[in-house]
Amino acid sequence: MPSLKSLKTRVSSIKSISKITRAMQMVASAKLRRAESRLAAARPYAKRMAQVMSLLAARAAGTPNALPLLNGRGKDQTHLLIVTSSDAGLCGGFNANIYRQARDRALALEAAGKTVQFYVIGIKNAPVIRNNFPGKTVHETKREETSPVTFENAQKIAQDLIQRFNAGEFDVAHLFFSHYHSVLSQVPTETQIIPAAPESDDTKNQAAANDASSGAIEFEPDEETILSTLLPRSIAVAIYQAMLENATSEQGSRMSAMENSTRNAGEMISKLSIQYNRLRQAAITTELVEIISGAEAL
Repeated sequence: MPSLKSLKTRVSSIKSISKITRAMQMVASAKLRRAESRLAAARPYAKRMAQVMSLLAARAAGTPNALPLLNGRGKDQTHLLIVTSSDAGLCGGFNANIYRQARDRALALEAAGKTVQFYVIGIKNAPVIRNNFPGKTVHETKREETSPVTFENAQKIAQDLIQRFNAGEFDVAHLFFSHYHSVLSQVPTETQIIPAAPESDDTKNQAAANDASSGAIEFEPDEETILSTLLPRSIAVAIYQAMLENATSEQGSRMSAMENSTRNAGEMISKLSIQYNRLRQAAITTELVEIISGAEAL
């Protein structure tokens, strides 16, 4: 049975931890509001860019002179999994959920006889991937490469990926991140960014409607010049949006985790306080009984 002193020490320690988790919850709440504002501003542009690239990929399908970034090289043996994560912890299952999504995809690709490589953005998932997929990580970003989240940092990562693709290091690149819905809902998401994602039914219908109404797309000054600028930018935009989605999801997950921790600390303090009071009452009763017994003995 714990002593009164040990219980009092535990209650004091948990109260100190509760103050820290409450402060972290408030900080995460403030950061979340700013992150939501940035994400809301970036989403429409990123969505439209993805639609344009899917439409161009649908139109260029089967064209012999199509750029590799748009339609690939005609093979898909080596897959690069770009796994994002946070640079800080104490955010619940945020990083683990993204890793599980990427792990399941990697295992499915390996079962199909494909070669899998990892490109890790953020430091928290890097050790897990190294331990479970040894020798398959081609790059791990450092904190200064991803913090703060800026389009310039996303462009540098996109340029590195494009150089690796042009060098023939991989054939297909998949991006894994956490899509932010609300404070309580962040969904692990996978999207293909190299080459451009295959067209969906909506894209096909849109392409057919455009063909019927306006004919083929015209490029000025020429197709190669426009796409050579547009394709790298679309990859940078996709990475930038994923980083913003992650940053927002991270703060939402941390806010929820710290709120739960503060609530659990309060419940534990309540239970320990009851236990402390009972032990204290029992000790006082024992002392009174000893005093009364001693007085009667005289």
